[in-house]
Amino acid sequence: MKILIIGGTGLISTSISRQLISAGHELTLYNRGETIPRLPEGYRSIKGDRNDFKNFEAQMAKEDHFDCVIDMVCFTPEQAQSDIRAFEGKTDHFIFCSTVDVYTKPPATFPVVESNERQALSDYGRDKAKCEDIFMDAHNTGRFPVTIIRPASTYGEGGNIIHTFGWETFFLDRLRKGKPIIVHGDGESLWVSCHVDDVARAFVNAIGNQKAFGKAYHVTGEEWQTWDQYHERLAEAIGAPKPTLVHIPSDILGRALPEHTMITFLNFQYTNIFDNSAAKEDLGFEYTIDWKMGAKRTYDWLVEHDKIENWQTFPIYDRLIESYKQQCNALVVELANINKL
Repeated sequence: MKILIIGGTGLISTSISRQLISAGHELTLYNRGETIPRLPEGYRSIKGDRNDFKNFEAQMAKEDHFDCVIDMVCFTPEQAQSDIRAFEGKTDHFIFCSTVDVYTKPPATFPVVESNERQALSDYGRDKAKCEDIFMDAHNTGRFPVTIIRPASTYGEGGNIIHTFGWETFFLDRLRKGKPIIVHGDGESLWVSCHVDDVARAFVNAIGNQKAFGKAYHVTGEEWQTWDQYHERLAEAIGAPKPTLVHIPSDILGRALPEHTMITFLNFQYTNIFDNSAAKEDLGFEYTIDWKMGAKRTYDWLVEHDKIENWQTFPIYDRLIESYKQQCNALVVELANINKL
């Protein structure tokens, strides 16, 4: 099949590209050419900026018909509208990479299903939901068949391992050196992570799959683990000491260090578990790489490529722990005194 990926060199799209090349598809990637591809030979590249809508659409007009277009880097309604102008009459199937961040948090029911309310807390989630609506309208009005895929936390070789402070890798240096690790809240909210190769396989299986036309799917992790378990199992996977976990409320972290912990305030503090039944039924989705196995592979890749920062690059971390402990101890004394009155 003749397939175009807008993006193609990011975490998920690299794995999609590899699987498509391996299967012998005719693959074209459209991107700015600023990321060095981690791909074997066997694909064509078009260099351009999809945000230069006029030029992007002109470039696509010169291309032959595609059996499928996969947009991995559409984040705004304006980009979605440009896709529709570019690919109406130019593709037999359009796959949009969305996100589970479109959903209301906390959700009304668990696990979240694809029909759950979409009232996102973040601009990112709200814009993705608007893009979904634009693409589904294109599907319903006969512009081209559309499939929406909503990954959750995806990780793997070529990417990082998330934590309470985001994506910076100093966290892994702290972990392997046995230094205390901050975990938001009480560490008991549930989280799911899925290795990129499992996520990518669902995208590949969706291509040209008529059962997937006009539908949205979750492709998420299936180990529903607490954040405490997440950290403890990660430490075990990489051969680090069992971590000393320090719990700090998410709202305090969000107010104190918003530039580092807003993702925690808007997302990580909530339980995030999702029903993958539809993707299993229609896309053959399988969760084959468990957290410990995938985390070890990702960690080893980061080590091999010298991408783990020294823990001292984030010196406020230990000051935050010490200050929080002092304030908590003072509060305990104050409350004990009040109780004696």
